[in-house]
Amino acid sequence: MRFLNRSGLELPKMKMIRQHTSRQPAVDVVKEINRGWADLKKRIEIPSKGRVAIAVGSRGISNLVEVVRAIVVKCREAGSEPFVVPAMGSHGGATAEGQISVLAARGITEESVGAPIRATMEVTTLGEIDGLPLFMNRLAHEADGIVLINRIKPHTNFVGPTESGLIKMMAIGLGSHIGAQHYHRLSMVRDQYKIISSVGRELLNRSRVLFGVGLVENQKHETAIVKMGRAEEIESMETKLLKKARANLATLPLKDIDLLIIDEMGKEISGEGIDPNVVGRDVCAYGAKRPWPKITRIFVRDLTEISEGSAVGIGQADFTTQRLVDKINFPVTSINCLTSCAPEAGKVPLTYPDDREAIAAALATLRPYTLEDLRLVHIKNTLELTSLTASKGCLSHLQGKSALSIGDEDLQLEFDPLGNLISPFGSPIEIAECGEDF
Repeated sequence: MRFLNRSGLELPKMKMIRQHTSRQPAVDVVKEINRGWADLKKRIEIPSKGRVAIAVGSRGISNLVEVVRAIVVKCREAGSEPFVVPAMGSHGGATAEGQISVLAARGITEESVGAPIRATMEVTTLGEIDGLPLFMNRLAHEADGIVLINRIKPHTNFVGPTESGLIKMMAIGLGSHIGAQHYHRLSMVRDQYKIISSVGRELLNRSRVLFGVGLVENQKHETAIVKMGRAEEIESMETKLLKKARANLATLPLKDIDLLIIDEMGKEISGEGIDPNVVGRDVCAYGAKRPWPKITRIFVRDLTEISEGSAVGIGQADFTTQRLVDKINFPVTSINCLTSCAPEAGKVPLTYPDDREAIAAALATLRPYTLEDLRLVHIKNTLELTSLTASKGCLSHLQGKSALSIGDEDLQLEFDPLGNLISPFGSPIEIAECGEDF
């Protein structure tokens, strides 16, 4: 192996890889809600002139504004007075004002959805289950009814019949800062799935939840499924939707990678910035263990603007740039890490002034390799995996896979005059978040 310095950096030829998946078509969310409401309204009782809290999380879900607005219309037509309540644990700096700002950044304002936004970090205690205290956002608890809206998807830290969705929103999202912090601390000594599922299920039984809206997105992050169910139907509905969501989960086409270059990490990409379901790493002490893929080194180049300085999950990377580090809001990152009992998720990796030096350092820590057998993969982020580039050393592991195509043209990793990589994937994403209330 050659030690590669700034001026003499030698890199392998790359190929563009396209992953082809059978994708569920996008749906018209308003039409789907109208269809679901036609059946649901016969089986629930909306409190006439009562206040209905519509719980909305910090994820930038596709079509979220349209979904929330449509539910506001349905509740108001039924005679109630709907309002939106943030259901996002400790996000927004664990302040009511911060959480309203997070919703506004996702497009959720009184003007856009037609209902006031009300927030508090205060909770009401509703007893306990199996030694687990039950916390409920005070505004949601005092309302005459609650509606849950969330995307259903695999969780970054645990595996179970329900993972990231409506049940978790009950426990972590509506548990506010105190609930999110307490349940994550318990995860150090108890199974996280059992904690969240037990608490979420019991809160459904003890609160005034009217119905839930479960959303599933396809590989292009378009809304593909919209389902609505009464409180007692939520768990079974979510279990079925999670199976469909898992089938839509984007993955890397390789099990063994020497160096993975990631253009960007961020909260709208994953609750941990870099999705452990994709890279096979989870630095959290209580995180799920994944056998694949095995990635020797990860270099992450930048932090998305939508993350607003939260770099939770940066600890999964081995190398980064000063550009990324300069964007970190350390107080916000610290709150997220401490609330989730995962200080390791905020550890800053070895930092370099530009991409060229970071890549050279990463290559110097790999196994002995040649440019012909080096397994180097470059992706935009762990959400956008339809297109990626892979070195020639990866090709023998990709040949024969019907779900992907390999480009004919030899590509070269190129740098601008400042030593920063010129990405073939375009500008940072502007699409929906797939994060957790981490």
